[in-house]
Amino acid sequence: MSTTGTSRDRRVADGEEHYSAATRSATAKALKRLLPFLLLMYVIAFIDRTNIGFAEESLEIHAGLSTAAYAFGAGLFFIGYAVFEVPSNLIMHRVGARWWMARIMITWGIVAALFMFTTGPTMFYILRFLLGVAEAGFFPGVILYLTYWFPRRRRAQATALFYMGLPIANILGGPLSGGLMELDGFLGLWGFQWMFLIEGLIAVVVGVIAFFYLTDRPAKARWLTEQERTELQSTLDAEAAEKGEAQHLSWWRALLNGRILYFCAVYFTIQLSVYGLTFFLPRQIAGIAGRDVGLIVGLLFAIPWIVGLVANFFSGRLADRSGNYRDIATGLLVVSAIGLTITGVLSSPVLVMIGLCLAAVGFCSAQPIFWNIPTSYLSGAALASSIGLINGIGNLGGFLAPNLRVWVVETFGTESAGLLMLAAMPLIGALLLAGTRLFDRRGAAA
Repeated sequence: MSTTGTSRDRRVADGEEHYSAATRSATAKALKRLLPFLLLMYVIAFIDRTNIGFAEESLEIHAGLSTAAYAFGAGLFFIGYAVFEVPSNLIMHRVGARWWMARIMITWGIVAALFMFTTGPTMFYILRFLLGVAEAGFFPGVILYLTYWFPRRRRAQATALFYMGLPIANILGGPLSGGLMELDGFLGLWGFQWMFLIEGLIAVVVGVIAFFYLTDRPAKARWLTEQERTELQSTLDAEAAEKGEAQHLSWWRALLNGRILYFCAVYFTIQLSVYGLTFFLPRQIAGIAGRDVGLIVGLLFAIPWIVGLVANFFSGRLADRSGNYRDIATGLLVVSAIGLTITGVLSSPVLVMIGLCLAAVGFCSAQPIFWNIPTSYLSGAALASSIGLINGIGNLGGFLAPNLRVWVVETFGTESAGLLMLAAMPLIGALLLAGTRLFDRRGAAA
């Protein structure tokens, strides 16, 4: 296939879209340069928002948090996160990723470190809310950023690689957080204080590096040739022009669009199950293993996410090659529901671990494929605001999840009830995602 000038040469063969050689070269370079660093940022972000799971028991002992107070505070993160998602993404769309991503990481790192000073429920609530405010815009900002660099039939793979941050955060974060918890008494600090301090400072350092490392747009990428910059931008511009609704929706109209709100509901069910499991998983695994939360529990905690990481790698490629994003994501959510059901109804440690692995496979693989659907027909400020809204409202599931799980467990008197409630969520999400077939009849790409 040959190309000349800035023309966009594209053909369709065997159901797969092929871009020009220069465009493919540019996206390959972007994948190698940008994705590892974005992945590192996501790993740090996820560790800092979920490491309280390792500190749960210590916070109950040293800061006087009850189980209900812990659950409420864990969820408060997502209130601050949701409120500031849309404005954060709109700001990034105007000022660029380099400045804004650096600001986000530095501020959330500072707040994350301040958790070491937690002395009671009120301070815990305030810091969890502020952590959400500080981190707001990071995840949807990256999803938006990927649309600046990757054409549609290259984006699911890029998003899947970024989403590897979720399992990697748990693979590395489990042993790291568990190991730091064992520093109890070193230099007069509790183990949970060392954990919050060190993991927060890591975010600050990486945030400073982000300012110098990230490139806002292809046009500013000195590490691409002139032809690569031109043809990649031409490809992206042509795809944006094909998104029928993009020219009709302003950013605020996009927030009221029925399809966008529908995607919010899908993502809400996914996040509810993810965080309903994650915030209590260290203690659950400690119970299975018969050990206190520490390095061994952290290593066991990593097992499901290693399996999820492998599945994530292959699922993104499969989705891009087939173009069947909706059905693949739907099937993966069903896998998560099956896995959570196994953990809720069986007692064998081996079978429970298998169930957790299945749940991780679905969570890690379905989410990056999901994002290729709403980003397929919006662009510009409308896309920026829509991603922020979907992620913001969706992540309110993270607020509801720990509180709902505690309520269900206390009402029915068994942990199995809480897990079965969580299992219903990805199943509902799968049904909603399958329902996006109705969009096809109205000309939306799904």
